[in-house]
Amino acid sequence: MASDNETDDYHELCRSFRWRLPEYFNIAGDVCGRWAGDRSRFALYYEDASGFTSAHSFWDIQREANRLSNVLAALATVAGDRVAIVLPQRPEAAIALVAILQMGAIAVPLAHRLGPDALAHRLGDSAAYLAIIDETMLPILAQIRHRLPALRHVVGVGAAVGKAVKPWGEVVEHASPRYTPAITAAGDAALILYSGTSSGRAPGVVMAHRTLLGNLDAYVSAHEGFPQAGDLFWSALDWADSGGLWQGLLATWHFGQPLLAYNGPFDAGKAFVLLQRYAVQNCLLAPLALQIMQQTLPEPRATCDLDLRTLASSGPPLAESVRNWSQEKLGVTISEPWCGSGTSGILGHCAARWPSSAGSLGRPYPGHRVAIVDRQGRVLGSDEVGELAVNRQCNGEDDPALLLGFWRSPAETAASLVGDGWVLTGDLATVDAKGDFWHRGRAGDL
Repeated sequence: MASDNETDDYHELCRSFRWRLPEYFNIAGDVCGRWAGDRSRFALYYEDASGFTSAHSFWDIQREANRLSNVLAALATVAGDRVAIVLPQRPEAAIALVAILQMGAIAVPLAHRLGPDALAHRLGDSAAYLAIIDETMLPILAQIRHRLPALRHVVGVGAAVGKAVKPWGEVVEHASPRYTPAITAAGDAALILYSGTSSGRAPGVVMAHRTLLGNLDAYVSAHEGFPQAGDLFWSALDWADSGGLWQGLLATWHFGQPLLAYNGPFDAGKAFVLLQRYAVQNCLLAPLALQIMQQTLPEPRATCDLDLRTLASSGPPLAESVRNWSQEKLGVTISEPWCGSGTSGILGHCAARWPSSAGSLGRPYPGHRVAIVDRQGRVLGSDEVGELAVNRQCNGEDDPALLLGFWRSPAETAASLVGDGWVLTGDLATVDAKGDFWHRGRAGDL
């Protein structure tokens, strides 16, 4: 339980917090461009299931991103066009993200395990002009290509070759490594995210360049003052996932720190090998992954030499046994930043700054105004079940972490707003007298 001093410090931090957002801001320039001048600063360590490894500096990433931006421009891609990235964790996925964003185009990262209908919905709904895929998704795309009139070009990574597919290696190799990035407003659209892997018709969530800035305090808090000496991040969460993107790849690179990318199915034994081999100090994993790791290796320090400093989990609340295992057997307290499809980095834990009750969603990070509301937007009291909601403003400033809206779905966007600027998250919750939030299911279950 937090002491009175800790509680007072937390409330004062929330009261005094101000965003001071820049007028112009571009994610690509922030996470890569400003670090690329130092050729010795590593950005990415990569390994795949076959054992192939590589290492890439920010300079490497930026040069390849510049080449790809020039290729996309030659294919008539302009600011505002949607470009889909249907790739697993691999260097090309990160390079493509930087290339698209620095053009002022809109990136559409898609999960690398979508079936034909789910992929068709996302590519069709976003009206993607171009898609970047690998060999595993090529046959699936071939099945649905006739249903996608807006899709003009396909760039194939790795062994993705065939009719009407432009091979990444060939088109990028001869492009210029110099590119002048576009100037974007902080509030310009940067990404469209789709949740899950089902073929449902849920609209895409439009996020701005400034969304990255709105997620940083959560990342720093979840990883106890990141960055520290020797920090290296890894997450098994897909980079099309809200958590893996905002609380993984982009947040890590904002600080100019390296991360590990692994392209292969999740395996608990392999996870421990990666943690040890790369001396990973910061990790983000789903609750199920942590549960499998606990069952696979109950005594990890008996056989593994681990350097873990922080461990975060994004998803459903963790089982108490998993939290205890991490504390006792890994020597780290798990933080649980809450990540929704349209909002992330607004709520969570920080053991060093505001201890929260185990099993809870934690407390709002500074800069975010969070409450439990009813369907009319009235704020409910302690222990009353309602919908978790975030206000568009905190301390008189716009909250940059929130979605801009739902892609081409004004009715959905309007329905998500209630009362005095409250944005509904779709999750049921309660808040107790101490200020800790507790998950109570999905709003459709009410």
